[in-house]
Amino acid sequence: MDYEAFFGSALTGLHREGRYRVFTDLERQAGRFPYATHHSPGGVREVTVWCSNDYLGMGQHPSVLRAMHEAIDRCGAGAGGTRNISGTNHYHVLLEQELADLHDKEAALIFSSGYVSNWAALGTLASKLPGCVVFSDEGNHASMIEGIRSSRAERQIFRHNDPEDLNRKLGLIEPGRAKLVAFESVYSMDGDIAPIDEICDVAEAHGALTYLDEVHAVGLYGARGGGISERMGIAHRLNVIEGTLGKAFAVHGGYITGSEQLCDFVRSFASGFIFTTSLPPAVAAGAAASIRHLKASSAERARHQERVARVRQALDAAAIPTLANHSHIVPVMVCDPVLCKAISDSLLDEFGIYVQPINYPTVPRGTERLRITPSPLHSNADIDHLVDALSTIWRRIGLNKAAAE
Repeated sequence: MDYEAFFGSALTGLHREGRYRVFTDLERQAGRFPYATHHSPGGVREVTVWCSNDYLGMGQHPSVLRAMHEAIDRCGAGAGGTRNISGTNHYHVLLEQELADLHDKEAALIFSSGYVSNWAALGTLASKLPGCVVFSDEGNHASMIEGIRSSRAERQIFRHNDPEDLNRKLGLIEPGRAKLVAFESVYSMDGDIAPIDEICDVAEAHGALTYLDEVHAVGLYGARGGGISERMGIAHRLNVIEGTLGKAFAVHGGYITGSEQLCDFVRSFASGFIFTTSLPPAVAAGAAASIRHLKASSAERARHQERVARVRQALDAAAIPTLANHSHIVPVMVCDPVLCKAISDSLLDEFGIYVQPINYPTVPRGTERLRITPSPLHSNADIDHLVDALSTIWRRIGLNKAAAE
């Protein structure tokens, strides 16, 4: 077999479809977010980042940076091993305590990423619970899908955010079987929010465990940043709350929270936890500092919501088509992969604005978009510049709201 020809042909197909992924070479500027230095063959220039998952700009917060510097000075660079073999640093223990407290749970367990926490936790629970059937929202993230798939447990997919469909499917399973309902609070591409309370009602009625991914909500919602479940006052109804340390908390890693025994069970049986080097102490220290700050401060969340509302109002006034939702994610709908990439390129090359195009398989074909994520640190001038640039491009290419929809 000509392996290189096979690789080349597959890549050519991605180019032809307009969904070949180009990594934008950025250098984040500490203290100047959302601005970054863009390195390209054409030179170096400053750009405004409009698609970062550092939703609150905590990646440059003085308390986070100070905690990381202090941890490096105390402990050095890496953890030195897996959690079981010399790699449990005291900073890991403190971080897990902060996370358990954040979600009002007995325990927490940290992983090397949010992807790994979903893959390892779901894969372990579903594979070890006898005769387990997993009920997965059809909009779930790839990490959740991969974890469920790797478990080899029976899987039922229920319609997105549809408790009635979930109830019907649960009703077909024998009452004594183990059941696990896996879903998200804020869905990252459409920005819609799950009816968590109704899903919990259904799961409880059928004796099912609940597993909630709060990756795109932790830090951003609730009185202390515990996510949508905290805002709704129902965190206690979730058996597992999973989250990330790499988005609103702006450092790196993932985690689950739950009962002492559930977390210990995953710790003891999950290969994705057991056989990997633990997070560097400085990362754990920075994440804990970010969580502590956002537990005590609501100023970042309030400013964030105000900025999101202003961006939406400006885009609506300019007739730029967006997908309506009640979250902080603002999808500008283009609905064509080639055009989406072209608009993204024009924003970067002509206007110094970076927004990554989102194409299949991240979103379904025909729903390609620019996923805009305002932050508390975007100024009014930044917003005006973004909307003016999009309006200029929209007029140039002849798009209008009806055409994009």
